Amino acid sequence: KLWGMWREFWEDFVPEATDGEPWGLVVNGDAIDGVHHGTTTQVSHNVLDQVRMAHEILAPVVARSAGYYHVRGTEAHAGKSGHLEEQLAESLGAVPNHVGQYARHDLWKKLGGHLVHLAHHVGSGGGSEAAAPYRELQQVFSESARWGRTPPDVIVRSHRHRFIVTEIPTGRVVGAERGRSPSGTAACVVTPGWQGRTPFSFKSSNGRVGSPQFGGVVLSEAGGQLTIKRRIWTIQRSAAE
Repeated sequence: KLWGMWREFWEDFVPEATDGEPWGLVVNGDAIDGVHHGTTTQVSHNVLDQVRMAHEILAPVVARSAGYYHVRGTEAHAGKSGHLEEQLAESLGAVPNHVGQYARHDLWKKLGGHLVHLAHHVGSGGGSEAAAPYRELQQVFSESARWGRTPPDVIVRSHRHRFIVTEIPTGRVVGAERGRSPSGTAACVVTPGWQGRTPFSFKSSNGRVGSPQFGGVVLSEAGGQLTIKRRIWTIQRSAAE
């Protein structure tokens, strides 16, 4: 099931969502599972096996892209200082950052006239799924104002394996005024993942009663407008007996 979704995402959805135009790829962390918290559910506990498998799966996608960036994930999965994802990203030819890291902590990316910030982590508490993304937006605008920097129009996070978009109005303006979004909104996008339920998912209410989510997002810009396109799948919950 997952492999079918993966192939449909890259072979059908992405070409459609990008109108056949060149597109850049960002892998936003945790490309391998590692051997974390004493788990026994991986197909192999040899992390080099996991790196090789991740390389085999991602290489065809990287080959189709017009540029590949890798954001490192959680140390429990990616290894201390993200060394396993650093190895994977270098082997796949990721664009390094200014200090030569192939798997970086975050990425600031220009998309037309818009600014996007990508990082792996996002909070999971706060009473609702929208609470943590909203706090991320508040924090990035507060920090940008504090130092007189232009805030991003979109921030992309992952980590929770559940998709959500949280938007706030920022005011539609003419021209490139510092600190104002050209599109009139700012958004935090939390991506879905590519992993089914693990024993750890049942520790949270979403894991206990929610269905796992698979897929990804495409950010595109046309006519000064930034669009967030998504393809999300799930699977059936446990049957009643």
